[in-house]
Amino acid sequence: MKKSIIALLVIAAFLTTAASCANSGAAPQTYVLVHGAWQAPYVWDSVQADLVKNGNKVIVVELPGHGADTTAPHRLSLDVYRDAVINAIAKTDGNVILVGHSMGGMVITSVAEKIPNKIQKLVYIGAFLPATGQALTDLAYSDPGSRLGPLLIPSADQLTLDVKHDSLTYLFINDGSQAVKDLVLTNYRAEPAIPFANKVTLTKEGFGSVDKIYIKTQKDIVISPTLQDRMIAAAGIKTVYTVNTSHSPFLAEPHTVSALLMKAAQ
Repeated sequence: MKKSIIALLVIAAFLTTAASCANSGAAPQTYVLVHGAWQAPYVWDSVQADLVKNGNKVIVVELPGHGADTTAPHRLSLDVYRDAVINAIAKTDGNVILVGHSMGGMVITSVAEKIPNKIQKLVYIGAFLPATGQALTDLAYSDPGSRLGPLLIPSADQLTLDVKHDSLTYLFINDGSQAVKDLVLTNYRAEPAIPFANKVTLTKEGFGSVDKIYIKTQKDIVISPTLQDRMIAAAGIKTVYTVNTSHSPFLAEPHTVSALLMKAAQ
C-alpha cells in the first residue's frame, strides 16, 4: 500500500512538471544565473521560482566574496568568478542558458570563452559585455551616462568598493517596491575591487561561437542604455529585448524577466 502511494505521488509530480513545460511552450531548460556587483543570489529568487514552476532547472551561482561566502577580497579575480561558474555548470547534464547581470556579464563572457560547447545561449541583462582586451573599468569609464562613479567609496587598502548607502536604492532599484529596496539594503556588502580591473581575452572559436541575447534596461543609471547599445553593436548581437526598468529588472519586474528568459530559450 505504501509503495502504491509513493508511486502515485511520483507519477503526479511527473505529470505536473510535464504540464508546466507544455504551458510554457518550450522544452525544459537548465538556466545558470549569475548576479552582479553589490548583489548576491537572493536577487534571483522570484525569477528562479517562475522558471522552476514552468518545468526548468535553475542553478543560481553565488560568486566568491558575495552573499554568505567569506573569501578574502585579495584572493578574488575575474578568473576565480569564472571558475566558480564553470564548476557549477560541470555538475549539469547537457547545455545551459547562462545568464549574467551587470558585472556578471564579464563573468559569463569569460566562462563562454573557456567552455563554449556547454553553453546553449548567453543572456546579458543590463550587463557589461566586453571585447577582447577590455576590463569592466574600461567600459565603465567610457560611460558618461552612468551615475555610479561619483558615489563609490574605495577602502583604504583599495581592495573593496562601497557605494554611498543613501544612494544604493536610487542607483540599483529606484523603481522597486519598498520591500524590495529594504531587501537590497539588508543584503548589501562592499564589492571586491580587483576583478573590476581584470581584462578578458576572447576568441572567435570560444566566446565568439556562442549565441548571445541582450536584455536592455531602459531606465538604467548604472550602465546607461547608450553604453548598452554600444556593447551590443560591438558584439554583433541581433536578438535584443528591452525592459522599461532600472538596473535590477529581476527585482522590479521579475515576471517580465522570467518570460523573456523562457522566450530566449525558443
